[in-house]
Amino acid sequence: MNAALFVTVLLIAACGLVYELVAGALASYLLGDSVLQFSTVIGTYLFAMGVGSWLSRWVHRGLAARFVTVELMVAVVGGFSSTLLFLAFAFTDAFQLLLYTLVFIIGALVGLEIPLLMRLLRDRGEFKDVVANVLTFDYLGALGASLLFPLVLVPRLGMVRSALLFGIINALVALWSIHLFREVIPRRRGLVVSCAAVLIALAAGFAGAERITRTAETSLYADPVVLTRNSPYQRIVLTAWHDDLRLFLNGHLQFSSRDEYRYHEALVHPGLAALPGARRVLVLGGGDGLAVREILRYPGVQVTLVDLDPEMTRLFSTHRELVRLNGGALSSPRVRVVNQDAFRWLDETRESFDFVVVDLPDPSNYGVGKLYTTAFYRLLSHHVNRGGMVVVQSTSPLFARSAFWSIDTTLREAGLRTWPYHLYVPSFGEWGFVLAGRDEYTAPDRLPGGLRYLTPGTVPSLFEFPADMRPVPVRANRLDDQVLVRYYSEEWERITR
Repeated sequence: MNAALFVTVLLIAACGLVYELVAGALASYLLGDSVLQFSTVIGTYLFAMGVGSWLSRWVHRGLAARFVTVELMVAVVGGFSSTLLFLAFAFTDAFQLLLYTLVFIIGALVGLEIPLLMRLLRDRGEFKDVVANVLTFDYLGALGASLLFPLVLVPRLGMVRSALLFGIINALVALWSIHLFREVIPRRRGLVVSCAAVLIALAAGFAGAERITRTAETSLYADPVVLTRNSPYQRIVLTAWHDDLRLFLNGHLQFSSRDEYRYHEALVHPGLAALPGARRVLVLGGGDGLAVREILRYPGVQVTLVDLDPEMTRLFSTHRELVRLNGGALSSPRVRVVNQDAFRWLDETRESFDFVVVDLPDPSNYGVGKLYTTAFYRLLSHHVNRGGMVVVQSTSPLFARSAFWSIDTTLREAGLRTWPYHLYVPSFGEWGFVLAGRDEYTAPDRLPGGLRYLTPGTVPSLFEFPADMRPVPVRANRLDDQVLVRYYSEEWERITR
């Protein structure tokens, strides 16, 4: 009997933490700035748990029935939380209000659970043993959930189904608790019917989760969604309209097939064409293979691509339309694909390269921002051969002016000379890059054949900045003080208001 009750504690702890993780992850995906989102979600959740624990003192009668009722409420609110949040983000302006309301309600209900259960168990052994066992299984459940969430739940089920699955578990715990406490629950039929109704609703939601997600995403994207994938790192969405295929990661546009060639030609060729002796090229990020496609225009060049997300490189190696777009670059015998964190890989490898392309997502959160710091650029510079160069995609010098020049400042503080440049990409507007190295740079007078945008005559003009994009006073981005993330978030937030 006691063992079953302690397993119940483990399950309800796991459920509560999963709802908290879902809320934090969704807020990070949709709003950016993962540190802020997780900090505020966790803080609200823990405060609400304290409120729930305090309120438990006012529950005097029918503890077992009250416990079952609380479980069912957690099952409904927590189970449907991600569904409601997705729909709120897509169709209303009340996402943040709903986010913290749901987190508070779930936290308060979870805060009620353990005190009620401990009072139900107080006659089943010494109180000190009851407290020790309940808290032990509570923490074990939290550990299990924290491991399952990134490794299994998000990549296999996604946010919506993960929350619904644990809602079902909560409802089953409620049903099981009716059986365990049958001697002290005189009117059980109503509770059993309620459990059945909640289970049916959650199961229906689980079965229709993909349709719910697609409904929300259809309203978020201008074009029809043709493919979605969840990975431990991001939500991958492809949309299509006629000949325009667009990639979104966590809701942020990465490219449009109509004009991506402008971006990728400008990313690769001003630097690589100026290094006629280059033979080894490293690409950090760029799991879509489009930068690699441009690099392979240079005969004899060997490419190492390091991208964190194996789902990205798998998708762009196997999906027919995406392989057509990158020219099958990721399957070339001249290309080696490594799925690992760029910082960790650079720290472990002893390889060096003639040219490095840093094609990472914008620094919208601290997880990505660490790859734009002085520490990262100093580490990277140790892997660049004498005479070699680095190019970094550096967001928009027009819309995120401080962020752009912070990247330039950070590279210079890391000991490199820099040559910032920009171009217009219709899907993004003005976009910027920074070339960096230790030797002098001279714009190339020859480019590979087959380019659709760049010519030797246009390359020098990329390095000219009009008055509204020229340097502004900014600080370098450091690992312990990521000002770049703040610059980026504040500037893009002003644009999207």
